[in-house]
Amino acid sequence: MPRRHLHGVILLDKPLGLSSNDALQKVKWLLRAEKAGHTGTLDPLATGLLPLCFGAATKFSQVSLDADKRYTATVLLGQTTATGDAEGEVLRTREVTPEMRAPERLRAACDAFTGEIDQIPPMHSALKHQGRALYEYAREGIEIERAPRRVTIHGIDILHVQGDVLEIDVRCSKGTYIRTLAQDMGEQLGCGAHLIGLRRTGSGGVSLQGTVTLEALQAMTEAERDAHLLPADVLLSDWPEVRLSADDAARFLTGLRRRVTLADAPHVRVYGPAPASADHHVLLGSAHIQGGELIPTRLLSPLEVQGMLDQASPPDHPI
Repeated sequence: MPRRHLHGVILLDKPLGLSSNDALQKVKWLLRAEKAGHTGTLDPLATGLLPLCFGAATKFSQVSLDADKRYTATVLLGQTTATGDAEGEVLRTREVTPEMRAPERLRAACDAFTGEIDQIPPMHSALKHQGRALYEYAREGIEIERAPRRVTIHGIDILHVQGDVLEIDVRCSKGTYIRTLAQDMGEQLGCGAHLIGLRRTGSGGVSLQGTVTLEALQAMTEAERDAHLLPADVLLSDWPEVRLSADDAARFLTGLRRRVTLADAPHVRVYGPAPASADHHVLLGSAHIQGGELIPTRLLSPLEVQGMLDQASPPDHPI
């Protein structure tokens, strides 16, 4: 099957049971895309937002990897498991008293884990030790000592409580283990807990809005699938925008710094005018601003810029 040079992002609503890479390979095959990558692992037991990058957009996949995340987590109180989720053997069962389920007690448990906290990564995780994933050691019954990791929980909201099942909305930094959070909240309540459902609802500036399921993509024609390919800059949508003149854009693409009358900024997305129209701009890459200089961070090649133009983006879009 001939491959195509495609550039952009598919916001996939990943189904239950597939790894992130399995989902990526299926969509890559459906699009006949030559170059693709995903933006961070979402466990097979998790569903929800998984941005998939194609062509030039793969240069910005790290942006999504480093971005804050948002999840809807479903937690079963009263049981702890070997893996921290529903796949593991039940290690201990404890009574969940009405006092533990009281709104003020649940709120206090959420507040106890809001802000900067230290988490010990679970053994059943993809974190590497001496070149092997921790879950490989766990399957062999080997326990590896893990150093705590500092993460930030920006907020936890209680969405629903029914019996011993608690559903929460979690906004957190990258690298946060929601399974560990569920376990720790269970211990804080005094009854133990484990994760029985997880859905990613946000990553950086993108959310479930605009996502498409794998099942829907499989039922579409190729043209319909292409219509779901979003511009590469969707991953940079919450960054400030800088527009350059044609001369400055050409120099910027060669890696040269440009003088700007703008305040310092750690991340900006940079555009230049498209050849056909002064009002139509095309993404050139990312940069940061320091001391009045626009300093390139990730640049697109002229071929990638032309490829995005050839994909005939709507004229009122920044690309």
